[in-house]
Amino acid sequence: QVEEDAINLWNWTVTKHMSSVVNDEQRAKLRFVACKLVCLCEGSDPPEGTIRRQILMSMKTGKGWIDIGKADIADGFLEVAVSSIEKLYAKLLKGSNGEADIQAHKTDVEKNLFKVLSYQAESVLAQEDFQRAVTCVQRCREMLMKLPKETCYLSILCYNFGVESYEWKRYEQSCFWLSQSYDIGKMDMKYSLGKEMQAKVLRLLATAYFEWDCNLYLDKALKTISLANQENLHPAGVFLEVKILLKSGASDEAISSAVAEFLHHEMSLDCYLNTAKLLLEHGRESVGFDFLKSIPERFTSSTDHGKIALLHIEFLLQKKRELLAKQKVEEIIIGHYSGKQLMPEALNRLHIVLWDRAAKHYEAKSYSEALHWYNYSVSFYTPGQIDQNLAKLQRNIASCHLHLKQLDKAKEAVKEAERCDPDSIFTKFSVYKIAVMEKDTDKAVEAVIELGKLVEKRSQHEEKLGVDTNTGLNLLSLAAQIALENEQEVVAIKALEYLSEHSQDCQQIFAALKCLVRLTLSKVMAGNEEKRDEDANSVLAYLTLAHKRLAGSFTEKEFTGDMRILEAHWFRKVAWNLAVQSKGCPEKMRDFFLLSFKLSQFCPSDKAVLLAQKTCLLMAAAVDLEMGKHQETSSGQAELLTQALQHLQACKEIWKILKLTG
Repeated sequence: QVEEDAINLWNWTVTKHMSSVVNDEQRAKLRFVACKLVCLCEGSDPPEGTIRRQILMSMKTGKGWIDIGKADIADGFLEVAVSSIEKLYAKLLKGSNGEADIQAHKTDVEKNLFKVLSYQAESVLAQEDFQRAVTCVQRCREMLMKLPKETCYLSILCYNFGVESYEWKRYEQSCFWLSQSYDIGKMDMKYSLGKEMQAKVLRLLATAYFEWDCNLYLDKALKTISLANQENLHPAGVFLEVKILLKSGASDEAISSAVAEFLHHEMSLDCYLNTAKLLLEHGRESVGFDFLKSIPERFTSSTDHGKIALLHIEFLLQKKRELLAKQKVEEIIIGHYSGKQLMPEALNRLHIVLWDRAAKHYEAKSYSEALHWYNYSVSFYTPGQIDQNLAKLQRNIASCHLHLKQLDKAKEAVKEAERCDPDSIFTKFSVYKIAVMEKDTDKAVEAVIELGKLVEKRSQHEEKLGVDTNTGLNLLSLAAQIALENEQEVVAIKALEYLSEHSQDCQQIFAALKCLVRLTLSKVMAGNEEKRDEDANSVLAYLTLAHKRLAGSFTEKEFTGDMRILEAHWFRKVAWNLAVQSKGCPEKMRDFFLLSFKLSQFCPSDKAVLLAQKTCLLMAAAVDLEMGKHQETSSGQAELLTQALQHLQACKEIWKILKLTG
């Protein structure tokens, strides 16, 4: 009954082989149970059918465990299979009649033994026992004379072992298995894997030799790949042969001869291009460029002809042959307008190459050369075309013209950029640069206002738009710098005001505010009475903003305590000096003294700072008292006197601290 149930369980598992009801691990476990039960039910002298069933079940169960990566469990079942095969052979010999009968039984048994040995080889190799795996495969190989049909199976098994060892970078073992695979494949041509598979085995063997130790096994790698290409010429084989020849330092003639093989066979375009790339990357310019020139003839009707030209241009530039690269680009432009347009992907790549070359010249301050390459890129756009990349291109062209002092041409390029992408912050910046160069203050200020609005807009929608606000702020910083270099202080002040209000970079904020204070102070000193008052109000506003930004929440990494103290000292001293200089305007004097007091609160409370704070408050109280005397309304007077009392109260607190310090 138990045996019957075990067989039913086995059969049920077999029927679920193709369904998703049972996964591989569950199937292995079910077979394990069924097989164990059948073995337990075995009598002292089981019939032939029972033994055969045990062999089959043990083999299948062992293989199942191997396939799910649990080879150690498989070993026991495979040993049971071997033991059962021996029992079967003994049983068959007892009942045999004559030599012919014995040979038939022997062949029958050897088929099963061959399979079990191959499974054992898989199992022990999975457990990293290379020598035992070799022993199992050698026994299988010895049996091939009687089982020629298994040649293909054993050859593939060795190939798989070779692949696995190669992936684990066990090159010596990989070379052994791949050599075995190739040799076994040659044993019986009737049951061979075929030339294609044999060549594949040899290609991997050559690769393994090459990667194992390319200096020590270079000759073996070269002989092996030559043999592979004789068996069956394949692009990968020719490519590998060229690679090995390059490594061996072979002459250009030897490499040309190997490369010539390509031209006798139909290969894909990528195959040709990869070979050309390989040659040029290894400094074989003569062979590489000659080979590259021969490729277009083979692909005259292909839509991918641009790929060839593009690779040619890239390597000409890489090898510092710029004049030839220019000729090649000009050929492509002529072709573009005579019906030989590049595919979109190739055209995009060409634009990248042209821009990259232009950028290199721009960085080297060769602006005329940069214009050449940018103009090549413009050639591929149709008149009136609207494209953001074209806008960027025109902005770059404008920058080159500006450096060359070609203002009219720069203006034309910026107009084109405005047509293509009027709302771009970079386009607005280009408009700004032109206005500064033309000394058009009103237009420059207008452009700064536009830049500022875009920065505010980006700040509000940064997450939604995925835009970097810092880009706009950095442009405003650059705008201020350009204005100052061109002695346009009004424009610089406008840019710096936007920067100090909207930037989140503390260094940028306080640099802008200091610059604003210095610029305005120079005007305060130089201006007439009316203008001086207006400028003093501006300085007061900047110092108030400095106080606000100093109180802002910056992380310690962004704005350390020491940095905050340094900035506070600078601004409080400026406020103090301006208060002292405002004798003719008591109200401003008081405001500057109070600002100096507020700013000093960010500084450490040492004696000098406390004395300065006390003085600021006393002076502010004195001004309020003086102003209170002349105040016409009682409510106004009360307000000023209340303020004076508040200043004096704060002053008393500071006085107490000073007393404690002695």
